[in-house]
Amino acid sequence: EVQLVESGGGLVQPGGSLKLSCVGTTSTSSSYCMGWFRQAPGKEREGVAVIDFDGTTRYADSVKGRFSISHANAKHTIDLQMNSLEPEDTAMYYCVADAGWECSTTMEFDYWGQGTQVTVSS
Repeated sequence: EVQLVESGGGLVQPGGSLKLSCVGTTSTSSSYCMGWFRQAPGKEREGVAVIDFDGTTRYADSVKGRFSISHANAKHTIDLQMNSLEPEDTAMYYCVADAGWECSTTMEFDYWGQGTQVTVSS
């Protein structure tokens, strides 16, 4: 089992930047695919970006070129750097993790954080 805690959300103006962080805590030695999903009111949940244990990354088309996911120094810790933010990026952002062999933005993840709100507005 993995416990995930997100931080870094907030209010930012269009065109601005924000960095989200996720700290994962687990007693296992498993390697995990980790990533970020988001959900805005009235919209379907969307996989934003994922990073595999070997550093392979995948992004949703809607954020390619603007968002960057990376491993932080500590194990099971990831960051999401979000640049050129748009009002359409406003959503609750959730950190996710899974110990399976697959790692993509369209798969189901076993572990979810509580979420951090990102609001892009002038």
